Formats: sequence, structure tokens, C-alpha cells
Amino acid sequence: MSIEIGVLIAVGSFIISYLTLNRNRDKDVKNDASDSAVIRTKLDNINSGVESIRIDIKAQEMRVTGLSERVIRVEESSKQAHKRLDKMEGITHEN
Repeated sequence: MSIEIGVLIAVGSFIISYLTLNRNRDKDVKNDASDSAVIRTKLDNINSGVESIRIDIKAQEMRVTGLSERVIRVEESSKQAHKRLDKMEGITHEN
């Protein structure tokens, strides 16, 4: 009789352990899916931020290129102005 009680307790313990394992596994799967969704959302936000930064960098590069071209033109113009001033100074010193 005591062996039958021991076997019944062992079988009952096995069944309870099995059900608990399945329940915890389902919770783990749900938690993993939730964590994965949060990570995906954060990665999407990071990706959109990076794209925005790329657009800003391209716009900045265009502005720098435009300014560079303007500086070159201004330098050329100032060289010509200095040459004219030097000529004028030469004319005034000769008189």
C-alpha cells in the first residue's frame, strides 16, 4: 500500500511539474515576443534618426559647397581689386 501511495505522489508530482513547465514556457515565449517588439520599435526609431541626420548632412554639404564657390569668387574679385588699387597707387606716385 505504501508503494502505491509513493507511486501516486510521484505521478502527481510529475504531472504538476509538466504543467508548470508548459505554463512557464508560454510566459517566456510571450515575454520574448514582447521584448523583441520593443527592440524592433527602438531600432526603427534609431533608423529614422540616422536617416534624418543623413539628410541634414547632405544639406550641410551643399551649403558648404555653395559657400566654397562664393569664397573663390570673392578671392578672385579681391585680387583684381588689389591689382587695380596697386595700379592707382602707381599712377599717383608717378605724378
